[in-house]
Amino acid sequence: MQFKKSIVPVLFLLIGFSSFGQTLERPLPLSTRQQYVQAKNYFLLTLMQQSPQVKKMLENDLVFSKIASAKTDSLRQSLLACKNSMCFAEKAKFTDAEITLIGDELLKLYQPKNALGILVNQQLIPSGKYSFYDGLKPENLLQKAWQQDAAGINRVIDVYAEGKKPNYPAIDSISFKVYTNSAADLLYDCSASVLQDCKDTKLFFLPSLIYALRCLEINDRDQAGDFEPMAETVNKQAVGRIKTINWKNYKYTLILVPGAGPEMPEEALSAEGMLRCRIAAHHYLEGMAPFIMVSGGKVHPYKTRFCEAEEMKKYLIKTLLIPENAILMEPHARHTTTNMRNCARLIYQYKIPDNQPFLTSTTKSQSYYITKMAARCLKELHYVPYKTGQRLSDNDQEFYPVKEALQINADEPLDP
Repeated sequence: MQFKKSIVPVLFLLIGFSSFGQTLERPLPLSTRQQYVQAKNYFLLTLMQQSPQVKKMLENDLVFSKIASAKTDSLRQSLLACKNSMCFAEKAKFTDAEITLIGDELLKLYQPKNALGILVNQQLIPSGKYSFYDGLKPENLLQKAWQQDAAGINRVIDVYAEGKKPNYPAIDSISFKVYTNSAADLLYDCSASVLQDCKDTKLFFLPSLIYALRCLEINDRDQAGDFEPMAETVNKQAVGRIKTINWKNYKYTLILVPGAGPEMPEEALSAEGMLRCRIAAHHYLEGMAPFIMVSGGKVHPYKTRFCEAEEMKKYLIKTLLIPENAILMEPHARHTTTNMRNCARLIYQYKIPDNQPFLTSTTKSQSYYITKMAARCLKELHYVPYKTGQRLSDNDQEFYPVKEALQINADEPLDP
């Protein structure tokens, strides 16, 4: 996989500025939280929306302008004709024919030196967010990236409007009963809200994109935006310290602590979470690494208000007396696979050396489970987001990050 090191960090900054949403033209601007949900899930569409030149090119294209009108008309018709929630949802999604037509039109518009070509070659490809398609020509990668974003939009509407099963129904499922009058009323109002925001748009993807974001919002499933921009909020002190570190003084760049969600709604931090923190704190005080990274989102039990990473950080600071500037939070992972993947992502984002191993310290059963987790990663992520190093003990295993970890998982909108 080829990456231009001078460009990749800029891409992370692209979705890191608090002023990000000011370039996205809407009657009601997105909050910072919603901006991150959009950019993490639909990066290509976000780039297109941000670039004035590309945005103008798409708006002036006859095929795309017709699709934009058709999507708003579909929403408008749904308010008159739909009687159940499934109907509203179907009207908002992209059809297979639309996805194919749009992909073909993007191929026609692409030229290496026009605005779209520059966006693809200088931003989209170096981001690594569509690395599944790295072997393709740039214009074909563009087409595949569009298909990925479109499939991701339809996936959100499938799960959070139509009630189809997510990969993990016990923790990620819809918040309301689909086949009820109240659900039909809710999605009528949702469609009306999106139409109000998009009625004058000339961007072909905006109505369906906003509908998907609205579905996540009304289901309280926009956790991908939690704590963002983290480098300016929960990780500010630690990120500020990174540039001062002499990495040669440490065997490991950081000690990763995967979360363990409690079973009871009123319980903030599980016993396993405490013990895992103690293992990591011990190694930190031994000088094995300059940072501890705590990883885990709002996962267990269903609709919990507690974030595993946040609660572990509190425990490390208040009980184990670890300084805040030594703790990095990764508050989005919902599975052990993404504990590892998201750790790798933050290593690249925060410019921590990627040729030096990090240490995963956790309870014995999970530690051995992670070393045998490659098959699950391939099944759920379609790649393994790390390379395995040496085992130190029953609790400690070293790993190396890999760039494949940057690839978006369009199947998991809460932590793509």
